[in-house]
Amino acid sequence: MSLKNLSPSPYTPTEKTAALNHLEAIEATLSDKFKTLSSADRLKFGSVHEQNKLLINKVRDLRDSQPVLCCPDIDWNKFLEDIESREFLQNYIMRLENLLINLKNNKILHDYDNYQAALTDYDYAKFKKNSNNFGYESKVIELAQFFNRTGTTVSRKPTEDSE
Repeated sequence: MSLKNLSPSPYTPTEKTAALNHLEAIEATLSDKFKTLSSADRLKFGSVHEQNKLLINKVRDLRDSQPVLCCPDIDWNKFLEDIESREFLQNYIMRLENLLINLKNNKILHDYDNYQAALTDYDYAKFKKNSNNFGYESKVIELAQFFNRTGTTVSRKPTEDSE
């Protein structure tokens, strides 16, 4: 992999607009279903955990195979709707998390490319300054504030505990 221009091609205005419009559409579509939970609510309702998900799935299986044995006090249509909604949300969240990872990866690569270009520009300005070209001295001074001028690094000596 080349060390220059690691990022994918830049996003076009059309791609940016389309992505933002689709995101706004998703937000508008789902926002009526969102509920805000306080920290106390999150603790109270918590996560169902894997063992309890197995219980829910087993109850659903028994409901499907032996409905006459199910509690009549439960709204079974609502129970099944909740399961379907949960499965939809779980799959949707996994896709969004994957999308988020890919977006972060792209951002990292764009940041890296920009940083490398900035370093190259700084080196170029130092070269031009040393060649007595007008204007580069102030540019080098402006950019130099972002670099450690001492040239020292902290080295750790191994201790008995870290060996």
